Amino acid sequence: MVSKCIIALDFPNQIIVNEFLKGFESKKLYLKVGMELYYSEGPSLLYSLKEKGHNIFLDLKLHDIPNTVKSAMKQIASLEVDMVNVHASGGKRMMYAAVEGLEIGARSKQRPLCVAVTQLTSTSQETLKNDILIDYSLEDAILKYASFAKESGLDGVVCSALEVPFLNKQLGLDFITVTPGIRTANSDVNDQVRVVSPGEAKVLGSTYIVVGRNITHAKYPLLTYENIVKEWQGI
Repeated sequence: MVSKCIIALDFPNQIIVNEFLKGFESKKLYLKVGMELYYSEGPSLLYSLKEKGHNIFLDLKLHDIPNTVKSAMKQIASLEVDMVNVHASGGKRMMYAAVEGLEIGARSKQRPLCVAVTQLTSTSQETLKNDILIDYSLEDAILKYASFAKESGLDGVVCSALEVPFLNKQLGLDFITVTPGIRTANSDVNDQVRVVSPGEAKVLGSTYIVVGRNITHAKYPLLTYENIVKEWQGI
């Protein structure tokens, strides 16, 4: 079974990805491919990772008019990735169109999970009010966006683990929470604001955790990954 600890492959090209993954040859991983890597390598990278038995979260955060997102998701579904995302701020019609496009593109196969980004884990209350011009509390804004995502037929949301307890309470445990901003003790938070440790994410109830630099920049990536998974699983 593939772990629900997702490694963010925040690398510029496939050469570096392949070198990094040499240390994980016996592992079937859940890997996040973001914009930098996907725009550099395209679908061929996804096919290569799938051939090795890995699950893929394609993190492109689509945000456009409903018809454009629907058409894009038809194409993405054909790539046979396991999870994709959109920005919830695109609205309910756009999110509904995203799921519709995935279902058409997947045809008879199971469509990828579709989750909506509520607010980036780099967003603070100050940023929400002064830069994004949303005059809600961060918690209320995230709950609104998550509610809209569920109403639109999405499988869950991307959020900080700090928001998971009230989302689980309001929207149910079957609504997926994918939580980046995971940092081990004494590590640099970098550009993140709302961060927690793997153990804290477990207690808070996250469905998936996403870990990037803590693993990819570690001196011993495999050992670091295994320790994070153990902490995440409460071992």
